Amino acid sequence: MAPQQKSPRKIIHIKDILDEALKSFRQEPDTELLEVWKLWEGIVGQVIAENTKPAAFKGKLLIVHASSSTWIQQLQFFKKDIISKINIALGGKHVDDIRFKIGRI
Repeated sequence: MAPQQKSPRKIIHIKDILDEALKSFRQEPDTELLEVWKLWEGIVGQVIAENTKPAAFKGKLLIVHASSSTWIQQLQFFKKDIISKINIALGGKHVDDIRFKIGRI
C-alpha cells in the first residue's frame, strides 16, 4: 500500500484570520467614526481638535476623548452645537449625544 500524499497547505496571513474573527463581534465597519475623524477639525476648530479625539460610537452616542477634565468641562458648553454640526456634515441624524471622557488623544 502506497503512503498517502498530503495536499499542500494554503498559507493564511494572521491579519486575515483576525479580520474574520473580529467580524463576528463587530458587524458594521466604523465608517461613521472614520468620517467624523476626517471632519473633526473642521467641526470643532484646530484648538479643540488638538485636545480631543472621537473615540467610538455606541449606537447614536459619540464617545470623545479629551486631554483633561478642564477640556471636558469646557466642551459641555459646545455639545449641542457639535452634535448639530456632525449631523449636518454626515447628512442625517447620526449622533444624539456626546460623552466626553479623559482618554488618549
